[in-house]
Amino acid sequence: MGPHRLTANQSQSAQSRSISWLAVLAFALLSGAQAQSPQTLATIRGSIRDSHANPVAGAAVYLQVNGATPVLIAHTVADGSYQSTKISPGSYNLHSSASGFSDASFGPFTLHAGETKTIDLALTPGSASRPPTAAELPQLYDAPQFTIAGVADTNNLGGHGSTATVRETDSLTRGVTSLDKAPPHASSNVESVGLESLRSAVAQARDSFEANHRLGAALLSSGKPQDAIPYLEHASRLDPADYNNSLELARALAIAGDYPQAQAQLRTILATQDKAEPNHLLADVEERLNHPLAAVQHYQRAAELEPSEPNLFDWGAELLVHHANEPATSVFAKGNHLFPRSGRMLIGLAVAWNARGVFDKAVQYLCEASDLNPEDSTPYLFLGRVQSTRNMPSEASAQRLARFARLQPQNALANYYYALSLWQGRKTPDDGQTTALVESHLRKAVQLDPNLGLAYLQLGILYTEKKNFSMAITEYQKAIEASPDIEESHYRLSQAYLQIGEKEKAQQEVRLYAQLSEKNSEEFDRERRSIPRFVYTLRDSSLVPDASVKP
Repeated sequence: MGPHRLTANQSQSAQSRSISWLAVLAFALLSGAQAQSPQTLATIRGSIRDSHANPVAGAAVYLQVNGATPVLIAHTVADGSYQSTKISPGSYNLHSSASGFSDASFGPFTLHAGETKTIDLALTPGSASRPPTAAELPQLYDAPQFTIAGVADTNNLGGHGSTATVRETDSLTRGVTSLDKAPPHASSNVESVGLESLRSAVAQARDSFEANHRLGAALLSSGKPQDAIPYLEHASRLDPADYNNSLELARALAIAGDYPQAQAQLRTILATQDKAEPNHLLADVEERLNHPLAAVQHYQRAAELEPSEPNLFDWGAELLVHHANEPATSVFAKGNHLFPRSGRMLIGLAVAWNARGVFDKAVQYLCEASDLNPEDSTPYLFLGRVQSTRNMPSEASAQRLARFARLQPQNALANYYYALSLWQGRKTPDDGQTTALVESHLRKAVQLDPNLGLAYLQLGILYTEKKNFSMAITEYQKAIEASPDIEESHYRLSQAYLQIGEKEKAQQEVRLYAQLSEKNSEEFDRERRSIPRFVYTLRDSSLVPDASVKP
C-alpha cells in the first residue's frame, strides 16, 4: 500500500486506565475471569481515533458477550490508546463511544488464551447512543465474489474517457491510499517505564525474556525500531513461541525497512497462528517488495479473519490501485454496509465507481461522505476533482461544493471548486450574475493561493468567453507561471493570441503545448506501467460494469 503504514509513531501507554471497581466486578462476573489463571487470560488493546486519525481521549470502551449488556472495560488516555487485561477466552463484540461522536463497533471476534489482540476503532462526529445489541453488530465478511488470478500485460492498460480524464482517474485512485493515516501499533504490554530503567533490567538479567521483550517493545514505541531489533531478536531466541514478541520483531524489521527479514518473520508466525494482524502487516511488506499478488491475498485474509474498517479499507484500496475496479467496488460496498459512518470507505467506493466510468454513483457517494462530517475538507476535494473532469453539472455536487466554500471561505480550493461548479451549472453563457460570482470566487482563490494555476486557467477561460482577450492572455500567462505542467494553458493561450492576430506567438504556444502534452503522456504511461494490473474473474453479475459504460 505504501510507506504511510510503516511509520514509527506508535506510542501506546498503559498508564492512567480509568476502570471503575464496579465495572471490574461486573466484567469479572460476566467473563469468569476470576477463576482463570494468568496464563489463560487474554488482553485487548488498541486506539480510538476520529475521522482525521487524531486520538480521542476519554472514549469509553465496552465489551459484550452473548448478547448481554455491554460492560465498560476502559477509557482511552491522552494518545487515544486503551488496554484491558485479564479477559477470559471467548467470543466478544467491542464498542466505543465518546461525547460528540457516534458509536463505533467491531465484532464478533474470538479471544484465545494468552492472546493480546489489537482493535482500533474510528469515531465519526455525531450523537452517541446506547451500545448496539448483538443483532445490530456487523457480521463477518461474506465470501468474495471474485478471484484475483494474476497480473495483466501493462502495455495495454486502456481506460475510459480522454487522456486527461484517465490521468485524473488514476490520480484519484492513488489518493485513496493516502486516506490510511492511522499508524500501526508497535507496542506490546509495556507500561510507562523509562527506557533507562528497562536497560538496567536487561543489564542485570541479560537472558531474561521479559526484560529484553519489554525494552525492545519500548524502543519500538519510542520510534527507534533499529535499536529495538536486537532486544526483540534476543527475546525471540529465548522464547520463539511467544506471539506478541514475534509480531513486534516483525513490525520493527518492517518499520526499519528490512522487508525480506520482516517477510520471513511474518511467514514463520503465520505458519502456526493465522491471525489478522500478521496477515495485514505481511501484506504491507509484500507490497513494498513489489509482490502485489501476495499483498492482496494477505489483505484479503486479514479482512476475512477480522472484518474491521481498516482491514476492509486496505483490501479495497489495494484492489483499486491495481485497477481491479469491480472487486474494489464490491469490497468498499461491503465495508460501507458494515461501517456506514466511515468517510474514507465512502470515498473509496466513490473512486472505484469513478474508475469504472459511473460518474453519478461517484458523486452520490462523495456527497454522502461530505455529509458525514461537513467540516472535513477531504470528501469535497475528491468531489471537486471528480466534477472537474466531467462536463456534467450535478445539483447535489454543486450544493456540497457551495457548502464547502461557505464553511471554509479561506480555503483556496473550496473557492475554486465552487466557482467551477457554478460555471458548469450555468443555464446560458449570458448568465451575467452567475459569471460574476464565478469570477469573484476565482479571484479569491488566487488571492489565497497565488500558485493555484488551475484558477488562473479558469479565469482565462472566463475572459475568453467575454472576448476580453488581453485579460485572458494575462491569466493564461499567470497559469503557466504558477503551474508549468498544465498543458491546456498553452493551448488556450495560443487560441487567444490568434484572436488578436499574434500568429507567431500562437504557433510558439502550440509547439509548447505539443511538447508538454507528449512529455506528460510519456510520464503518465511510464508510471502507469510500473503498477501491475490485476487479472480477475467475477462470480457475481452485479459486479459487472453497467452495459452503458464504455471502457
